[in-house]
Amino acid sequence: MARDPGEVLEGWSPPPVPGPDRMAGRYAKLERLDPERHAADLFRANSADDAIWDYLPYGPFGTHADYRAWVARVASGADPMFYAIRDIATGRWSGVASWLRVTPAAGSIEVGHINFAPELQRTRAATEAMFLMMRWVFEAGYRRYEWKCNALNLASRRAAERLGFSYEGIFRQAAVIKGRNRDTAWYACIDREWPALEAAYTGWLDPANFDGDGRQRRALRRLTAPFLAARDPALHT
Repeated sequence: MARDPGEVLEGWSPPPVPGPDRMAGRYAKLERLDPERHAADLFRANSADDAIWDYLPYGPFGTHADYRAWVARVASGADPMFYAIRDIATGRWSGVASWLRVTPAAGSIEVGHINFAPELQRTRAATEAMFLMMRWVFEAGYRRYEWKCNALNLASRRAAERLGFSYEGIFRQAAVIKGRNRDTAWYACIDREWPALEAAYTGWLDPANFDGDGRQRRALRRLTAPFLAARDPALHT
């Protein structure tokens, strides 16, 4: 039997460690998380609903001082590397996301610690923030972009699939979070899928894709669906 040690990656070299201090688009702006610039706005936005912390290993925070102290602890880290997200339409900082498990030798990186305040959820800014982070990753030369979440978090699972991450399975009893078991759902997109996903995002974010009342004409889910290597069965029963 012939042996197959795997595909040869001609011309590939490990990509750089992220990342930029800022990323900006039409609807969203991202900056490296900073307690002085972002903590007050984020705490105000997050205070609208404690449920946004349910699946994260920290929070909710009862006071601005507590939240600011947490921001100060994580802001200087390289892995995870946190960004604050500003909705340009409102001018307010109302979400965070990070890159983590950065592994240039494998060309792999994960997006996580995503926490969007209610005012940012379901906005063009929220989607564009994810697009800007994904674009930087693949343009920098990464081969694999991962999304992982608590398997009970169906909203996060739906978001992963909508954004073009293919389902890869459930890791059972993967962690203990806040004294509770966590099964982890895994998703990823890879570099060869990026050109089609970029076109899907660009088409969805185009102002012409929205009517006079701001309603989308074409759903991003429909634009990314043809490029999924596998769909999440929990979302399609």
